[in-house]
Amino acid sequence: MKSDLGIAIGSGTDIAMESADVVIMSNDVRSVPAVARIGRATLRNVKQNLFLAFIYNVIGIPIAAGALYLVGGPLLNPMIAAGAMSLSSLSVVLNALRLTVTKM
Repeated sequence: MKSDLGIAIGSGTDIAMESADVVIMSNDVRSVPAVARIGRATLRNVKQNLFLAFIYNVIGIPIAAGALYLVGGPLLNPMIAAGAMSLSSLSVVLNALRLTVTKM
């Protein structure tokens, strides 16, 4: 048989914990639904972060390369472009930190 997910309990054998995808440190099997919720929330957050980074780069890279300058707009200062890229990274990190704040 082949499974999609392996879960081991913290009091189980070392072999089970090594081969499991998820190890529940408590001895309570009732925490398995919480593990599933955390997994779904994490996957949703990864997709949101990829979307944020993709959209930001689709908009930001042409502007930093001078697309506005070609149509008579200003030329972007490289320091401003670097600051904007840092804000992109900050938005992704803050979105990821929401996982620690939200109640599962």
